[in-house]
Amino acid sequence: MPLHTFPTAYLRWIGRGYFAAQAAAGAIWWITVFTWDFVREATLGGFDPVLVAVLDVPLFVIASALAAIAPLGGRWAVRLATGWTALVSLGMGAYATITGLAGWGALLMLAAAACSVSAALLIELGRIPTELLLTGPFRITESRPRRTAGHVLLTAAQLVVFWGIALVLVPLGIAWVEARWGLSAPVPAWVRIAGWVLLAAASALGLWSAGAMSSRGEGTPLPIATARRMVVSGPYRFVRNPMAVAGIAQGVAVGLILGSWLVVVYALAGSLLWNWGIRPVEEADLERRFGAEYVAYRDSVRCWVPSAPREHSTT
Repeated sequence: MPLHTFPTAYLRWIGRGYFAAQAAAGAIWWITVFTWDFVREATLGGFDPVLVAVLDVPLFVIASALAAIAPLGGRWAVRLATGWTALVSLGMGAYATITGLAGWGALLMLAAAACSVSAALLIELGRIPTELLLTGPFRITESRPRRTAGHVLLTAAQLVVFWGIALVLVPLGIAWVEARWGLSAPVPAWVRIAGWVLLAAASALGLWSAGAMSSRGEGTPLPIATARRMVVSGPYRFVRNPMAVAGIAQGVAVGLILGSWLVVVYALAGSLLWNWGIRPVEEADLERRFGAEYVAYRDSVRCWVPSAPREHSTT
């Protein structure tokens, strides 16, 4: 269920609930830092825990606790906890990259920063403005009329750029950071082989989907040149978003090939971002442009899980 369908008050309580959990986790972490050497070394590296605690306990633990308490925890506490978490995550990331130490601390703080920003938006706005992801140069724009060959060539160019960035450059960067921060884990050979098999299958699905969209939809799979006609044939008979399914599977496959669990997490996080942030905007646009035709298709074909094909009256 998309986030925008939840009541605003409920979303704000989710945000405050996160800060409560963050405060508890922070308190537990500080206890373990002072009781277990391996936790201190893995998360703080060469930093003096006493000096760090002097700042972090009030600005992270206590501020998060206050942010969770309404109405005592005002916006100042939310902003203080979020700002401090973001600042520390940047500092820890730089420290881990330069020294190779405290990689787990950097990773945990980066995750906490992302979650804190999301929780702060829920508290401040009552929602996360994911529609901003599809604005400016990335806004949904109907493809210009052109011959089928033109749509196919444009789609091919998009795939080269998008796959090159999302499936090559970004994963290689993540894998490098994972190794530099000391987060890598040994991977058996069969995992990498399985990754190649999955990559081949997912890429085939992606090419099939892109071909159907460009040749029958008079557009491309990306929103910047979206299809002019609704496509319900090819892989779209079985699942509404085969390109998304293929992309997530490709990302997981690349993670397996690289032996990087962080790349796998990156791919799965991408699925959450797409499902909760981008999909509602795209589906609202499709309903606006195609009306009852799209609604009937949406109600009969699942988003993620393939289903038996049904007859449709469109392309």
